[in-house]
Amino acid sequence: MIVIGHRGASGHAPEHTFAAWDIALDMGADYLEQDLQMTADGVLVVLHDETLDRTSGGLCRGPVSRRTFDEISHCDVGTWFNAAFPERARDAFAGLRIPSLDAVLTRYAGRTRFYIETKNPQSAPGMEQALLDLLARHDLAPAQPGDDRVIIQSFSATSLRRIRTADANIPLVQLFSRRETSWTIRRRLDTVASYAHGIGPQFRNVDSRLVAAARTRGIVIHTYTVNDEPVMRRLIQAGVDGMFTDYPDLLVRVCRPP
Repeated sequence: MIVIGHRGASGHAPEHTFAAWDIALDMGADYLEQDLQMTADGVLVVLHDETLDRTSGGLCRGPVSRRTFDEISHCDVGTWFNAAFPERARDAFAGLRIPSLDAVLTRYAGRTRFYIETKNPQSAPGMEQALLDLLARHDLAPAQPGDDRVIIQSFSATSLRRIRTADANIPLVQLFSRRETSWTIRRRLDTVASYAHGIGPQFRNVDSRLVAAARTRGIVIHTYTVNDEPVMRRLIQAGVDGMFTDYPDLLVRVCRPP
């Protein structure tokens, strides 16, 4: 069972910050997740939303794609968490900044593995090549099949196909929205298997039939976002290969009992 820190340990610290990733590592996560956005000057930054509004504030609002990295690098993405989850915010998270992917890879390369999502790639031409260039710069480009230090996922099949064409060795995972069902996903598995190594369904859409269909095609299942212990146990029993969770400590305890 692969434990993937969803935006880090985002149940314990503000998502996509060094604090959240550090905590996820300490809790035993196998992978740290990063969602990518691209700034107006072509810098890959780690932020889930297309806009700054939810996790920042003040003057830090609007689309990431219309701001330069210098402009958004000063945005506070920690204070909102203190207000939203006061019972969990035991540390002072105010002042945490939006990191570039370059900074994330610099900090964690050699210490953990990365699970990177291309977000809204249709609105960020060149995102895939910029990502591959960064991986190469940090010596994370796979030298051969089976090198899983980096997994790339996306809801965009077009984005994944671009990466596959550029580097066939990088493991790719096709995400499916929560509006899908086990049946609609199973109908697409043959096509997905032609370019991806795995699928990422929402946990409610995972059943034994989907697991069996993926197995016959050699496709792994990494499901999102699982924060409830009974659901974790159901999915382990069903045979999924990995889970995204905001609480890596909980999933580690469930799947790796002492």
